[in-house]
Amino acid sequence: MSDETNTDFPSSADRAVDSLHRIDEKVNRLREDRLNDPDSLGDKLIKSAVPALAGLVAGKAFQMIWDKGTSKRNLRKELAADAPQGLAMSLAFAAVSAALGAVVSQLSDRGSKAFVGHRHRKSSR
Repeated sequence: MSDETNTDFPSSADRAVDSLHRIDEKVNRLREDRLNDPDSLGDKLIKSAVPALAGLVAGKAFQMIWDKGTSKRNLRKELAADAPQGLAMSLAFAAVSAALGAVVSQLSDRGSKAFVGHRHRKSSR
């Protein structure tokens, strides 16, 4: 067999080299993206930690308010202040708490991204 007959079908070595070139190109693109990323470590922390902490604080605050309200309700019904709630009340608490946490997290996420964007615009002046 001559080399001319093998040019139509790439060998497994050629396919392996081509796939390694594709991987190398992908790694180079990812490296460039990382090097050209304007966010510092502090910016990344702000963007990730602020929404998580805001959601946590809002959830805990809502839980404290809920517990205070249910204990007053239980006392009016002449039950113990920490009497267990029914299924409907537990479901209502879970739904409202999750919705509040999601809203606060989304709003604080937008706010932290806007703050970081403002810092970038301010530093580029």
